Amino acid sequence: MRNTFAAPIGGLAVAALISACVGGQPATAKKSGPGRTAWGDPDLQGQWNSQTSTPLERPLQGKLAGKEKISEEEAEEFEKENRESFDAPPATGDPGTYNAFWRDEGKALRRTSLIIDPPDGRVPSYTPEAQARLAAQRKARMERGAADSYTDFSPWTRCISRGWNGIGSWYSSNYQIFQSPGYVVVFQELIHEPRIIPLDGRAHLPPDASQWLGDSRGHFEGHTLVVETTNFDTRASYRGSSPTMVLTERYTPIDVNTLDYQFTVNDPKTFTKPWTVSRPMRREKGGITVFEYACHEGNYAMRNMLAGARAQEKAGGTPTRPRATEGQ
Repeated sequence: MRNTFAAPIGGLAVAALISACVGGQPATAKKSGPGRTAWGDPDLQGQWNSQTSTPLERPLQGKLAGKEKISEEEAEEFEKENRESFDAPPATGDPGTYNAFWRDEGKALRRTSLIIDPPDGRVPSYTPEAQARLAAQRKARMERGAADSYTDFSPWTRCISRGWNGIGSWYSSNYQIFQSPGYVVVFQELIHEPRIIPLDGRAHLPPDASQWLGDSRGHFEGHTLVVETTNFDTRASYRGSSPTMVLTERYTPIDVNTLDYQFTVNDPKTFTKPWTVSRPMRREKGGITVFEYACHEGNYAMRNMLAGARAQEKAGGTPTRPRATEGQ
């Protein structure tokens, strides 16, 4: 959750890269396309926000079902209804979640899904192998109990890592991009995690060297930054992905204040075909900075969820697995 303390960006490597690229930067182009860094790379630096109400997948029901594109008026109405829904009272027994006040302002796109391929705007089906793997994982969770220990919760709920997540969130959907010769750093506000991306053509890490955000390698194709990421930690699975998933991202300047961000998930062990998402990243103006994501300190939600499970057991019930929470 964002608060009023500026984010400390941990790690000497990140600090060194940021320090290297603070001074001597040319002003960004005033017309279209990016400027250039002092060493000649396209200048993508700045703070960018990815918030949008457009869903990842095209809805199968409701007003957006069956539509690929919508009008500007329909997009505005969808955005308005979406924000109003955040303030609706929760159902009986539901403790509720953050209302509209806490959520980033966004804008619905004039299409009904962030997925642009396949054309139906839906995540492809799971392979038989993935269905069996995910069923086994669900069974193991049920056998071990819903909330026996803090280890039964996801790394995100435990405030360890959000993992890579290309569709952002409904709050803290901010990214800071830094550059230095031979490197790009993409720093995400959620759980303040930096991705340090070498541009020198080096090979990926060995397959057994996994990381929360994967192992990224980048290069420029014209003005577009292309990033290939492998070696994802098994605990940082994205929609059931396997550790052999290959993620390809493309950051393309549309104008001085907009990046078209696309990513393609290629994981034959999980999905029957690759799939691609596109969404805009808009430049934040007015001196707005990335804020500290205060999550792990005083993680009251973790303590309360475990206490609630013990209370359910004492009352003779079966603890239920709480939905995902950001630890606050």
